[in-house]
Amino acid sequence: MSFPPRRERMFNVPGVILALILIFAAIHALRDFIFSEQTDLEFLLRFAFIPARYEKTLLLAGTVPGGLGADFWTFITYAFIHGDWVHLGVNAAWMLAFGSPLARRFGVWRTLAFLAVTAIAGAAVHLVTHAGELVPMIGASAAISGAMAAAMRFVFQPGGPLKRPPGQIPNYHAPAISLRAALVDARILIFLAVWLGVNLLFGLGAAPLIGENQSVAWQAHIGGFFAGLFLFGLFDPPYEPPPAEAAPAENMAA
Repeated sequence: MSFPPRRERMFNVPGVILALILIFAAIHALRDFIFSEQTDLEFLLRFAFIPARYEKTLLLAGTVPGGLGADFWTFITYAFIHGDWVHLGVNAAWMLAFGSPLARRFGVWRTLAFLAVTAIAGAAVHLVTHAGELVPMIGASAAISGAMAAAMRFVFQPGGPLKRPPGQIPNYHAPAISLRAALVDARILIFLAVWLGVNLLFGLGAAPLIGENQSVAWQAHIGGFFAGLFLFGLFDPPYEPPPAEAAPAENMAA
């Protein structure tokens, strides 16, 4: 008796990705519908990433509230805040596209740790390139860029999400391509060139992101992306070959 190939469910978002998107939406709903302007400003000053916070000069001393704790937690908390609903929607869509395959491969805790590290890397690059600025940086784009880079290490592999026979469930646990091989793979290089080009256009102001009134923190995107590309191997679980499928019994009824 033959069985039709199994199909992946159309709506199968990993719980950790869905939870993150719901948290993004809940935080923005609080800011948009509940917080007063003054409360929202105080919230941003304490949880957005503000480079001036790290300028310990007499001129800027005490300018940004939050104390010592905010010096640390804002490297991550900025990623949970978005500028408007369009900004949130765009990031949610990209999180679904690239965070979902990553979560299926990494599991909950590795995924959260990986996204935190890439968010930190994005904030660090932003800090270096915008030292002393009072303009807050917000949004999950740096972490999502890291997920995008990590996904490139396995989605093109045989049997993976972008290279599998029709009707076959994608294998999210196939051996990843090595970093050396990734840096010479034509598909990855084309993807990388397009992605860098788009971010450079944002940086030059030639391609503003619809729905955002503020400039795009493209340096943070690049920081998160390259952190995801180079640090992927530290988070990737050890490869375990799938168990061989049992042969059907000879006396199985048709």
